[in-house]
Amino acid sequence: MTSLFAPLAFARGPVVKNRFMLGPLTNTQSHDDGTLGEDELRWLARRARGGFGLVTTCAAHVQPLGQGFPGQLGIYSDRHLEGLARLAAAVKAEGGVAMVQLHHAGRRSPAALIGSAPVGASDDPKTGARALTLPEVEEVVEAFAAAAVRAERAGFDGVQVHGAHGYLISQFLDQRTNRRTDRYGGPLENRARLLFDVVAGIRAACSPGFLLGMRLSPERFGMRLGEIIAVASRLLAEGRIDLLDMSLWDFRKEPEEEEFRGRTLLSCFAELERGPARLAAGGKIRSGQDAAECVAAGADLVVIGRAGILHHDFPRRVESDSTFGAVPLPVTPGYLRSEGLADSFVAYMRNWEGFVVEEPGADSAG
Repeated sequence: MTSLFAPLAFARGPVVKNRFMLGPLTNTQSHDDGTLGEDELRWLARRARGGFGLVTTCAAHVQPLGQGFPGQLGIYSDRHLEGLARLAAAVKAEGGVAMVQLHHAGRRSPAALIGSAPVGASDDPKTGARALTLPEVEEVVEAFAAAAVRAERAGFDGVQVHGAHGYLISQFLDQRTNRRTDRYGGPLENRARLLFDVVAGIRAACSPGFLLGMRLSPERFGMRLGEIIAVASRLLAEGRIDLLDMSLWDFRKEPEEEEFRGRTLLSCFAELERGPARLAAGGKIRSGQDAAECVAAGADLVVIGRAGILHHDFPRRVESDSTFGAVPLPVTPGYLRSEGLADSFVAYMRNWEGFVVEEPGADSAG
């Protein structure tokens, strides 16, 4: 357990006091215009107080067209700065390193939410998305850089680019959803160009000491493991990112693709030469023993999702008791409220199968 509570330095940015990273969790607790909600502020500050060394916000959209869900935190306008500054200050006051996840939902943006057809790498009849023009792709790159500058101005220690889970950057990586014939389509080098342009744009726009991370999916959402290993290898070799966050769903899981079977997904990335960059990984980390096993398998940071929802002080509990494990699911709305979730967040968690059970005689609306 000692390694879980050892400080961790990055090539850029502050030292993290331990190896616990709060994953970027959708929580629907901000306002329709993207300005910070007080419930979201309290939710994240409480996790910092509970011992998470690195606290990541929910996905914050970098363009209005990139909004992915109601109540999403925004970072596309200076009107978001006041709330972002309060959020960064609150997390840092509790001893956490504060990071914003930068996000564009692409074709996964609901048309009813954004008021127009969504956009993506290519036209998509299923979602009604239209292909971004080349100038619009360049505007997306600029929007990510502008959002990162805004995060730095607000006092955040760094940003993480959301390149996973079938959102816009992932849509460009996916051969199924990217049928472009310009410099952003075709071979992997072109399909990955948006990702690398975004990284280069942020690094050029922000100060030299600003922390920069990237989140990737190694499979699902049309991702091919060999291609994502190649992208991750290049990211690490170029030295522009400080943190590679692999979204594994289960850190013990074997790859789906036959050629990679007989090992874990985590091992495919833990073995890469990472230089000064750090590797974060998570998925089904529900106890102190799980967290220790993940670090022993090669991760520098463990990404906590569900256990961080269930226990605002998960790291502190593990530090006090190495055998501590998250409360069994399902839990009641009342339990989630006691852990700092607002009604809107509780309602969102009802969409997660087997997570919420209604209290006897309670109205399902909570």
